[in-house]
Amino acid sequence: MKILGIDPGTLVVGYGVIEKSGSEVKVIDFGAIKTGKNQNFPERLKTIHTRVTELISIHKPDQMAVEEVFYSKNFKAAIKIGEGRGIIFLCAATSNIPITEYAARVVKKAIVGNGNAHKGQVQEMVKVILGLPEIPQPEDASDALAIAICHSHNLQTGPSYF
Repeated sequence: MKILGIDPGTLVVGYGVIEKSGSEVKVIDFGAIKTGKNQNFPERLKTIHTRVTELISIHKPDQMAVEEVFYSKNFKAAIKIGEGRGIIFLCAATSNIPITEYAARVVKKAIVGNGNAHKGQVQEMVKVILGLPEIPQPEDASDALAIAICHSHNLQTGPSYF
């Protein structure tokens, strides 16, 4: 089973594709979709749509997983990220791919065993779990791989759409 994990954003969207076979998980691809700082917001959303659609076309994932929006102090940023997530959900829906969302604490608990783990701990465990020589870069890609790995552990239990 192929899983496309997405760490949403509007300037940078991390992605990671893994394949799960039994209890084995291996990395297929990872990276980041970077939108132009000079692009207006609708153009950024279009770039995200185009690139996520391309990733789906190339890798043909069976499932997708995305991180939930974390709202802290910047309400405007949370709304913009939510709009970017909407584009990602649209890509999944138009390709008939089930998509599940996970809170950051759930991802950290699945990867490190502690929902309060630091980002560096999560990145190190992603490297170990996938047998990589280095922590995946950029940071957004490492986060996306963590989301995909989390989903691979929760295939039977997590809420899905479709």
